[in-house]
Amino acid sequence: MSHERLLKVLSAPHISEKATDIADHGQYVFKVQPDANKAEIKKAVELFFDVTVTKVNTLVRKGKVKRNARGFSKKSNIKLAYVSLEAGQEIDFSDTENKEEL
Repeated sequence: MSHERLLKVLSAPHISEKATDIADHGQYVFKVQPDANKAEIKKAVELFFDVTVTKVNTLVRKGKVKRNARGFSKKSNIKLAYVSLEAGQEIDFSDTENKEEL
């Protein structure tokens, strides 16, 4: 896997009520590229956040069909990765050191 590919694997952290609850247990949720596999996701998280990943689970959330004035449309599918870290490690998404105080 090339370094360029690993830079494109992770799209964004997925922030939801469930994701916040499981973060207390050392598991984090990321939106990933649809063609990413578990090995690529593991290496990308370890590269970006300098943590040790123990397990990766993936799922594809199917897009809903919505009705609008012109008929029906379909939202796009989203691939999510549930990443488990070693005990005692965590990822902090709020980078408060670089923010200036108002």
